[in-house]
Amino acid sequence: MPCPDPAELMTWYDRQRRALPWRALPGEHPDPYRVWLSEIMLQQTTVQAVKPYFAAFLARFPTVRALAEAPAEAVMSAWAGLGYYSRARNLHACAQVVMTRHGGRFPATEAELRDLPGIGAYTSAAVAAIAFGEVAAAVDGNVERVMTRLFRLETPMPAGRAEVARRTLAMVPADRPGDFAQALMDLGATICTPRKPACALCPWRTPCLARPAGEQEAYPRKLAKTDGTLRRGAAFVLVRNDDAILLRTRPPKGLLGGMAEVPTGLWSDRHDPLRALDDAPTSFATSSPIFRSN
Repeated sequence: MPCPDPAELMTWYDRQRRALPWRALPGEHPDPYRVWLSEIMLQQTTVQAVKPYFAAFLARFPTVRALAEAPAEAVMSAWAGLGYYSRARNLHACAQVVMTRHGGRFPATEAELRDLPGIGAYTSAAVAAIAFGEVAAAVDGNVERVMTRLFRLETPMPAGRAEVARRTLAMVPADRPGDFAQALMDLGATICTPRKPACALCPWRTPCLARPAGEQEAYPRKLAKTDGTLRRGAAFVLVRNDDAILLRTRPPKGLLGGMAEVPTGLWSDRHDPLRALDDAPTSFATSSPIFRSN
């Protein structure tokens, strides 16, 4: 079986690359701010969902300085609807660190980028490769899928991620690391898809080990999921005399950190709706409110 040739992928990418609002055109130098912003937005979110938010966010905060100097409330408002709101808080904090510690310029290496708030292994490698041309292995879900099928890697994710990163890094062309990273992403997003991959159109269909075995959809291997615990709780809605609904702010870390919510009781697998008022705010509970227990 022939070894996968990075040049074949790059030839395919030059013909089939996706036109994305944050992606530099051929011959253009990528803008680190746009690259970083798009990578944060794309975490746990689809390209189609991100496109309108990216345009609106960029119009509101066109530079890292504008983002760093904006009130936190404005950043959260611009992010509203994208979900995973810790990303927005980290985005704001990262912009401030770039301004205060790096003079408004993103650091150019994977190691330095990793030290910024909200930037992990994948994002630091992606920004380093795409924006600064560093040879780095940007491994996201698309890359895991492509590489595990290509080499029939048996170690389940996430334990197998280290081997995927090692094999990916060994293939990165020194003259086009950013294009290679984006080519792998595009290949996974458009050809090597989770279901019914279009193998006939793949530039690596010949060296791929999973294809002749008919096992493309079996990779990447994943551990069996364990059932979670169902918990229930009560939410309390307090309406003021002027019809305003009183909210509180959640703790800054954890699920929906920093977001506004109506007060809630404890969430438990032994929740008793008849005792829900025991968890209500004191002034609320003594006023005999109408409440719903979920």
